Amino acid sequence: MIRVVLPHHLRNLARVSDEVQLEVPVPITQRAILDALEARFPVLRGTIRDHDTLQRRAFLRFFACEQDLTHEPPDASVPESVAAGEEPFLIIGAIAGG
Repeated sequence: MIRVVLPHHLRNLARVSDEVQLEVPVPITQRAILDALEARFPVLRGTIRDHDTLQRRAFLRFFACEQDLTHEPPDASVPESVAAGEEPFLIIGAIAGG
């Protein structure tokens, strides 16, 4: 099981209170995790990735194992500890302002 932590606003939208656990087919990549997340919670489609291009939304970041995975290719494997369910895949709302 893959563990995914969503930002507060997406947890509210998906009506979950804590991290989400997902069955994700191998190879376990960012794309596979997001596909499984959107399949289980269709209300999240278009909130994390654009509907048409499937590109990450600008104000969301991806982290795992204290690493910023935001700019990694979507089909790159996630860290082994995430794939094993030991560490969560974090989707974080970015902060902007000035």
